[in-house]
Amino acid sequence: QVQLVESGGGMVQAGGSLRLSCAASGHTFDNYAMGWVRLGPGWGREVIAAIRWSGADTYYADSVKDRFTISRDNAKNTVYLQMNNLKPEDTAVYYCAAREGIIMSTYWSYSYRGQGTQVTVSP
Repeated sequence: QVQLVESGGGMVQAGGSLRLSCAASGHTFDNYAMGWVRLGPGWGREVIAAIRWSGADTYYADSVKDRFTISRDNAKNTVYLQMNNLKPEDTAVYYCAAREGIIMSTYWSYSYRGQGTQVTVSP
């Protein structure tokens, strides 16, 4: 059974940085895409970044492009989201998500999701 466990959330001032981690277990993920999905106050879920477990394919939503970087450590079965130049509108619960196959930008395409970690950015 796929398990995804996020860590690294917290509170930070605008302009600051955080790094989220997602530890994946319970499956062989070679043919999987891993995504970060966020749910913010007043708006719906958004896939903000995704990466294939093998290869170089990545995806970024326009809202985070050039500020966030997704990466993976295959040896540790861990996916990271480096978030720089954080803004108050980045305040959300961030979920790690997984799906078999290609990267998708729609959150409902991901079959598995972690419990989420809160990120709060103050002005």
